[in-house]
Amino acid sequence: MFVRGTAIAFFLLASVSGLSLLHAEEGKWTQLFNGKNLDGWTPKIRYHELGENFADTFRVEDGLLKVGYEGYDEFNETFGHLFYKDEFSHYRIRVEYRFVGDQCKGGPGWAIRNSGIMIHGEKPEQMTKDQDFPTSVEVQLLGGDGQKKRTTLNLCTPGTNVFKDGKLFMPHCTPSKSKTYHGTQWVTAEVEVHGNQIIKHIVDGQVVLEYTKPQLDPREDHAKALADQNGTVDLNSGTISLQSESHPVHFRKVELMVLEPSSN
Repeated sequence: MFVRGTAIAFFLLASVSGLSLLHAEEGKWTQLFNGKNLDGWTPKIRYHELGENFADTFRVEDGLLKVGYEGYDEFNETFGHLFYKDEFSHYRIRVEYRFVGDQCKGGPGWAIRNSGIMIHGEKPEQMTKDQDFPTSVEVQLLGGDGQKKRTTLNLCTPGTNVFKDGKLFMPHCTPSKSKTYHGTQWVTAEVEVHGNQIIKHIVDGQVVLEYTKPQLDPREDHAKALADQNGTVDLNSGTISLQSESHPVHFRKVELMVLEPSSN
């Protein structure tokens, strides 16, 4: 049973992290994907209006959240993102994913067996109709081709930068130190996020990449406009979304744990 002070503290923690008292408890996993439908999630697919799930790109079948392209003639850089309804600051997010099938016709070579978890993202309604990626920090999910080494849980930075080893770090994509995951095996990917402090990428329980101080990149016009609107380049919180980048991918679990803001 909560004492009064504990209840107040928990309410403040839940509010900061974007979850209500009815849906989250600090230190426990909350399921963001219910295994039945896309309740709580909204698609934003390039060249289409917010909420339009073009060609049934995102769907739930057999208890899985599936990203597929059966309704596409060609991909034509129609990148998409499925946004969760709340924003978060201090949390852990964990997904179980696998790549299946063949890439959609016309998909870029780099997008074969490629998806991602976007964190600290902008609101989907802030995106333009033809915008390819939300301004965010991308935890890149990659599958191997059966032969070559290809790490997963890499870092990509659409409209953002981070600090690494104490210095501003501006490369667009940076590999992790994970092993390669070939085939259609399920992979457990986790991200531990501490606001504008440290962020860790974790695969199968091993930290494979970490960095600090995510921030908007003022060199990009849209990111600069967001920074001007926010009054700072620092990113302390934001949306979470899952990608559609032309290769079919399944998610069988998407869950989140609220963390105390002082956690490291």
